[in-house]
Amino acid sequence: MENIIVMDYYKYFSNREFEEANFYEGNDLGAVWTKGETFFRLWAPTATAVMLNLFETGDQEDLIESIPMVIDEKGTWVAAVNRNLNGIYYTYSVTVENESKEAVDPYAKAVGTNGNRGMVIDLSSTDPAGFAKENKPLFENATDAIIYEIHVRDFSMDQSSGMTNTGKFLAFTEEGTVNSFSDPTGIDHLKDLGITHVHLLPSFDYATVDETRMGEDQFNWGYDPKNYNVPEGFYSTNPSRGEIRVMEFKRMVQALHQNGIRVIMDVVYNHTMECEESNFNRIVPGYYYRMTADGYFSNASACGNETASERAMMRKFIIDSVVYWVEEYHIDGFRFDLMGIHDCQTMNEIREALNRIDPSILMYGEGWTGGQSPLPDYERALKVNMCKVDSNIAAFSDNLRDGIKGSVFSKWDRGFVNGKEGMEETIKFGVVASTSHNQVNYQRVNYSNAPWASQPTQTVNYASAHDNLTLWDKLALSNENDSIQDRIKMNLLSAAIILTCQGIAFFQAGEEFLRSKPRDEEGTVFEENSYNSPDFVNSLKWDRKSDYIDVYNYYKGLIAFRKSYRALRMTTTAEIQANLRFLEGLQPNVVAFMVNQAKETICVIYNANRETINLQIPEGEWNVYAKELLAGTEVLETITGGEVTVGPISAMILVTQHL
Repeated sequence: MENIIVMDYYKYFSNREFEEANFYEGNDLGAVWTKGETFFRLWAPTATAVMLNLFETGDQEDLIESIPMVIDEKGTWVAAVNRNLNGIYYTYSVTVENESKEAVDPYAKAVGTNGNRGMVIDLSSTDPAGFAKENKPLFENATDAIIYEIHVRDFSMDQSSGMTNTGKFLAFTEEGTVNSFSDPTGIDHLKDLGITHVHLLPSFDYATVDETRMGEDQFNWGYDPKNYNVPEGFYSTNPSRGEIRVMEFKRMVQALHQNGIRVIMDVVYNHTMECEESNFNRIVPGYYYRMTADGYFSNASACGNETASERAMMRKFIIDSVVYWVEEYHIDGFRFDLMGIHDCQTMNEIREALNRIDPSILMYGEGWTGGQSPLPDYERALKVNMCKVDSNIAAFSDNLRDGIKGSVFSKWDRGFVNGKEGMEETIKFGVVASTSHNQVNYQRVNYSNAPWASQPTQTVNYASAHDNLTLWDKLALSNENDSIQDRIKMNLLSAAIILTCQGIAFFQAGEEFLRSKPRDEEGTVFEENSYNSPDFVNSLKWDRKSDYIDVYNYYKGLIAFRKSYRALRMTTTAEIQANLRFLEGLQPNVVAFMVNQAKETICVIYNANRETINLQIPEGEWNVYAKELLAGTEVLETITGGEVTVGPISAMILVTQHL
């Protein structure tokens, strides 16, 4: 459709009268199946005609019939087919401005190969045994979360994984797998490590892999949405049968739950892969997207378009979709890609909908955009606007991320752990989870000059994620003249910071065994944007776990320690202000703090210097739980007196009892 026509509709849709006249509140959009009838409802208020097309398969020329739909309330079109359509595929042909376009139902719950047709499905038939009444792992507060970010394909594709269902959802169901040195991999590794949540990179149906070429080495992170309410077929064993991917995704979730691990989905509601030819735009041209003044798609996503979450039916779609993943697939959390593109009201309404189901479901996202947006800054769910959203919606702290090891936009920039001076206040900012504390000098915090989180539940602390260089590769480039031993110390100090800060802890899969993404066999050139790189680059190299088992044990020990002390997981700013005090008068490149818990006090010291330091702490009998290359819940030594010695580039954690 010409830009001018789309823009005319865009202005038309911006009228409150249109929204009020055409907002459909019902919960029956899409195909509602029963054995005797399937009822179809599509929202298409600008259409002059809509046809329902039924097919035998998801990708063949096998049309069964086309059925005219009837205009109904609030801009919706309906049709009912009085027979059992389970397994039958369908599309809509929507006529707008005398032009008819075929589209997949945005509310489709199953699709065929490459997501080009929806499929009617009896969802109850896809539940694994016991799934409907399963018990989720216990989880109470957002700050209890220790999140492990992984791509479905990365998890199992390397030959060292020991898994059979390589690249598939089902790899997460395999127990007893080991690497070449007989160390546990896969789900056994995750359980032993002690994480609380797996964060899956986009696993809904996305556009940038070809499901007809399943055996080929294709890869994409998946930030290219096509069908939001359907699992990605490339991760299933048979994408041509719509029910298979549904069933296998549920089996993955069930297996993780049975092993004590909750599941978070990375969701990308801020843009679609296609613009003019997306399913949204084929059905209601110009409605679902923000436009520029000259009639083009606005592009705050840097992917060609941005969705208009402030529009009533787009907001409803996002809420309905999130709720569907929770109710049908038992998903435990959502990470919102470029959350700053969405408006604060939408994020709050999502939170309200989730609270009605399960308040322990996590919500967090990127508090920034990829470009300029016509939505005013004050309406957007940006990091600086976290005061405008629910305290159980969190944003990533790029402050701490870059404060720890240097800017992600410079290979050579350094941070606290790898030798940059003056980063103490940024680290302290991370320790208090971006909240208000009278011992933090906010004028010396990178990227922020004031606290942006109202509560610690609003901050996700991390040092690495799928974007940019892995932590280990960053250290290799920024500190190429340092020894491997010193770079390992930097990696461990980074982990100690993340896992002793207040807020939500998050790290990239494989960081616990120094994950690297080399582009060459020599391992000297590293990929920092591996969104479509081959498995050689992206897959988890499980043999590295054995090579760096001490690093793995350090992460495992820190996780166990964090879980043992609620004082590291406080839920309110008031608690932090009352119980956490920084030691003052320290030498440069050192941060230390005390935090009280009932009859105990925890002392945490970060020493980023290249030499040993001596530090004065209160008199008493202190049990040491982390020192040099060791960490855990076992006492390493007991120190009596007021002075401690902390090794170079390391953390020390001590605990004392008091009356």
